[in-house]
Amino acid sequence: MADVMPFLRNVTRGRGVPERRLQVVAKHYEMFDGVSPINGQNRALVAALEELFQEKGPDLPVYFGNRNWHPFVSDTLGTMIEDGVKRALVFVTSGFSSYSSCRQYLEDLESARALYGDKAPALEKLRVFYNHPGFVGPMAQSVQAALSVIPSDRRRSARILFTAHSLPLAMAQACNYELQLNESCRLVADLASLAHWELVYQSRSGSPSQPWLGPDVCEQITQLSRSGAVEFVLVPIGFLSDNMEVIYDLGVEAHQVGEELGVKVIRAATVGTHPGFVEMIRQLVLERTDEDSHRGVLGLLGPAPDVCVLDCCPSLGQLKTR
Repeated sequence: MADVMPFLRNVTRGRGVPERRLQVVAKHYEMFDGVSPINGQNRALVAALEELFQEKGPDLPVYFGNRNWHPFVSDTLGTMIEDGVKRALVFVTSGFSSYSSCRQYLEDLESARALYGDKAPALEKLRVFYNHPGFVGPMAQSVQAALSVIPSDRRRSARILFTAHSLPLAMAQACNYELQLNESCRLVADLASLAHWELVYQSRSGSPSQPWLGPDVCEQITQLSRSGAVEFVLVPIGFLSDNMEVIYDLGVEAHQVGEELGVKVIRAATVGTHPGFVEMIRQLVLERTDEDSHRGVLGLLGPAPDVCVLDCCPSLGQLKTR
């Protein structure tokens, strides 16, 4: 628990989030002894990828660095330099494009490289993968597994709510986040044979006066229950692994809303270390190291570009200075 507040300050630095809000979120961590499952899941993902590389190639080492806690990206770069690494491909743990899930990573990578000057390895970010079969397929399986908990005669009436982290509306309008989320949800729904679904948002943390993406997942459960819905499947499509926002906002808060309303709320699993997802990461690496490699993609939007445009996914501060 002693690490939680310093970590939360790192996550929200420069965003104007008041200290009292951080203290509320820290209480969520107390419910889980101060431990977010994302730490163990990220290390499990690294281990799974290392095993797959050893089995099928390519013959490359795997490093692990964080933006907001140990091991920091800057520390990991130091290790890479000691190991003689000159170039690295960077897998970012988000399938969608927004400031927090795209450009901020690029900025932090460059800040870390600047600490080492000419010794720093070149870092090339892998493309976003919201429409890759290796992400869409495991998510569809996750939805079907969650639906299987519901008696077969009631499954078609269950409400499917795909959830993703909310963003300030101004920030969302300056990137492809909503477009990519809707396409990913559509692809998963088609593969899972879902007749109806909705995209909702969670984990809003900004000022009440600032417009954010909605509807909120708990508000939507409440609204739909008034129309007679009694069973809900929450699909955290915007998250790759369980983190505190998934296990608290969906696993605790949304379930409490369901209990108060007398409706059943089921959460589908994140992709985590699903073998198909781990293989997808390997394929993304091969795209950049093997000219003959196939670029996996579903739908009509095509694969995302390898290199982001210079002013992609701006922050609110960057939007104000335009």
